[in-house]
Formats: sequence, structure tokens, C-alpha cells
Amino acid sequence: MITRLHDPAYTRWAAQVRATNGCRQPIHLRGRVDHIDRATGELLHRYTTRTEPDGVLRVPCKTRRASRCPTCAETYRADTYQLMRAGLAGGKGVPETVTAHPCLFVTLTAPSFGIVHTKREKNGKTVPCHPRRDAAACPHGRVISCPARHASGDERLGEPLCPDCYDYTGSVLFNALAPQLWRYFTDALRRRVAKAAGLTLRELRAQATIAFAKVAEYQRRGVVHFHAVIRLDGPTGPVSPPPTWASADILADAVRHAASAVTVTTSAAEDEPARVLRWGAQLDVRPITLDGDLTDQAVAGYIAKYATKAAECVGTLDRRISPLDDLAALPLREHARRLIAECFRLGALDELSDLRLVQWAHMLGFRGHFSTRSRGYSTTLGDIRADRTTYARNEEVTTGRLPLFEEDTVLVIAEWQYAGKGHSLGDALLTAALTGIALPTSPMDGGGDAR
Repeated sequence: MITRLHDPAYTRWAAQVRATNGCRQPIHLRGRVDHIDRATGELLHRYTTRTEPDGVLRVPCKTRRASRCPTCAETYRADTYQLMRAGLAGGKGVPETVTAHPCLFVTLTAPSFGIVHTKREKNGKTVPCHPRRDAAACPHGRVISCPARHASGDERLGEPLCPDCYDYTGSVLFNALAPQLWRYFTDALRRRVAKAAGLTLRELRAQATIAFAKVAEYQRRGVVHFHAVIRLDGPTGPVSPPPTWASADILADAVRHAASAVTVTTSAAEDEPARVLRWGAQLDVRPITLDGDLTDQAVAGYIAKYATKAAECVGTLDRRISPLDDLAALPLREHARRLIAECFRLGALDELSDLRLVQWAHMLGFRGHFSTRSRGYSTTLGDIRADRTTYARNEEVTTGRLPLFEEDTVLVIAEWQYAGKGHSLGDALLTAALTGIALPTSPMDGGGDAR
């Protein structure tokens, strides 16, 4: 750290750190960018990393996981918020008239795989978890009762009252097939809306479209559930009004029907019979309003928050785990350890190999995208990032750090090589001091010496 502070290039190094917003694991690039006159071949401007500290340019890692890099995850969260809110209130190419379209906030949950410790509230007060008088013992000799009033940070939350009774196989398979179950749900939703309007699917496409955006969230018990915004538009998307027959009630009825109707059947394996998986009985369907508790800002913020999270709340790791790793030696909650072991066991079966449970064991079997949207919902993350890049370039030109060229007359040739990532321990300390970003609490949280 002292060596870095006394380096003549420290000011430029600190500028790079601030430009990455204090990224915990910045990518190191080595190379150059040339601006060449197309007509004469003259070199108009060159940027090279040879003059940079350590001969590299540090750029943000751009991960979405808050557990790996809080600053880059915050950028992803903010982008997701803008994307979600544009589809609810307009903006970024979506007209404000979209607020008049029928729109619902839907939560689809997983079924029960066993009784777990949970925080229960009644009239604003915490009540006992599972208070049962004269509770019978399970086949494994454990009394299925818990009189404790769990706090929000209680480590027992999500843990099964009897791990031997808990259906770990069903939990893992549900996570693995949840994306397919969602796809079946959206198909059934369109069919139900068409039926309610007295139309065929082809006729429905000529009159209305169903747009959605969703995010996956892990419950403490280790299964995913989906939060989704579902909206009824006209035939060309949010720019066209929905037909007169379209209403929030029709959409809500279709959501309830589709959630109860769709199923996914797993493949039968050696000792595992085929299973029929479906959504859980807990289904929340609420209209999004301009005021009240469920506004466009509240919904966009709620979904964006979970877009940066993964399975860390269950007590697992945010990196892939090999079957050769000693699970007993890893810093895992016992419940997460058993779920991961079940992923390895099921992943070894040929009939279930297409689920890739071994590769996604650290995600407890879930291998889908955390945040997805339909094509016509609103803008895209790519467009939002392109706008940010354009703004940054214009800022560089305005301040004189980059010459102003006519884009049609200049050829830009870039040559980059990957040169590592992360900070040395000394650089990490300085980065934390410069940006106020906390250091990783353990070596598994990120960072590392890239030199």
C-alpha cells in the first residue's frame, strides 16, 4: 500500500479506481485504440495502456451479483429499475399512455417440500413458528413443533424441522425445472386470455399482446419463486392501446387459471420415479396502481433489488462447486449442504443429465436467468448501457480528453488483451479508502492479486 502511495503514477491509478466506482474485482486490459483517417490513413489519435499504471487499464467487472461486487451490482440494479419502471410509467421509448393498460404484479411460489422454521406475524407482532400441543413425532423421532418466535436474522429460518423428512429431491428438481414451468405458464396464460375474449390464439395476436418482466428470488428454504409484472397491450405492444374487452379482471383470472393448470413431469431415473411438479398454492395477484402501496416505483424497486441477488441467503457459495470438493469443509449451512449433495446425486443419473445439476449445484439446481422480460415490455439493458457509453464519450469530448472526430471519416481500430483481474491486498485497502466500499469479509467474496 505504501509503495502504491509513493508511485509517481498514483494519481492516475486513483483516477482509474474512481472510474470503476471502486469495483471490487476490476478487469485488467492491455492494448490500444487507434483513430485513423479513412481517406489518408493518417493516425489521428492513439490511446495505449503502456503509459498507464502497471501497463493496464482497469474496467468494471459488470457482475450483477452484490455478493461479488456491490458497486457493479448497484449499476445493474439501477439499470433494471429503469427498465422495469419504463414498462409501468413510460419513458425510454415507451409512451406514458402505458399506465392505462391492465397491469398486474404476480408472485408464483414453489410447493411445500417439508415443514421449515419461519417467521410468522399477526397484527404486526411476531408469533410462534409452529406451536402445536401434543405434536406427534415424525417417523424419525423428532417432534414437529417449534414454539420459538424467530427474529429476521435467525439462522434457523428456512431450516426443516426434520431434515430427514424434507423432500430434498423435489426441491432440487423444482429449481431445475422452474424455467420450463414458467414457459408453460405464459403459454397457458395466452390461451386463457384468448378463450375469455372468444378468440383463437392467432386472432388474439392481431388484437392484443401480453408483455411481462420477471425476477427470480430464493426463499430461505432453498427454492426459487418468481415475481412478475404482466401487462396487456395492443397488437403492436405498449405503443398501442389494448382492445376494449381487455381488463385487469380478465388478466387476473387467466393468471390464476394458468398457475393452477400447468405442470412439468420429470424423467424417471434408477431409483427416482417420475414426478409431476407444479406451482405452490400461495399465489399473489395484485393490480399495480398510480398511488398506494403497490405503485410503479415500488414494484420496479422490488424487482430490481432481487435482480442482484442469488442463493447466498440460503447459506451456499456464489461460485461453482466441484463434486471433488469436500462439502463438509466448505462454509455452508447444513440445509444448503444437503441440497448441494442431492444435486450431485441426481446429476450423476443419466436420465437427468440434461438438467446439468452438477454444474449448477451451487445454485441448488436453478439454472435459469434471474431477470427476464418479453420482447415488447420496454427498453433493453443493452440500450440503457449504450446510452451510458454515449454519454461518457460525449463527456470525454467535452472535457478535451478525446478529440472530436466525424464518425463517417474515422476508422477506429481497437486491440485488447486480458491481463488479469482484481486488486492486490494493498490496492484493495486503498480502494476501500478512496471509495468507501467495504472490503470482502472472506477470500471467497472476491478480489485477489492479479499481478
